[in-house]
Amino acid sequence: MNEKIVVNGKEYVLSSSVKTTARLSVENKKYVICRTYSAGVFAGYLKSRKGKEVVLQDARRIWYWKGAASLSQLAIDGTSAPNDCKFPAAVDEVLLTECIELLPCTLKAKASILGVKEWKQ
Repeated sequence: MNEKIVVNGKEYVLSSSVKTTARLSVENKKYVICRTYSAGVFAGYLKSRKGKEVVLQDARRIWYWKGAASLSQLAIDGTSAPNDCKFPAAVDEVLLTECIELLPCTLKAKASILGVKEWKQ
């Protein structure tokens, strides 16, 4: 349910309550989270999908996350604990051959994921 207020007889919806799928970059492609059978979890722009084969652009591995109860929540709300997440550098492109879950991200989640500092060792 969207949070609404009325000002001078006009109804307004709080932007953070709108669940909008993220696009707006890399040639207007969807920003998604892909969970694979054995390669882990990645977030990036969906270039193509054919069966279980997915190609992501500007993809970050979601090696460890905190601040979201599940990948579903991460795709909707992002993380509430960005300093505790471990997302390495983005790669230009990755071919994932065993995608078992593909979640479109909201603009809020995309901003949150992209805002997590690059994790390095």
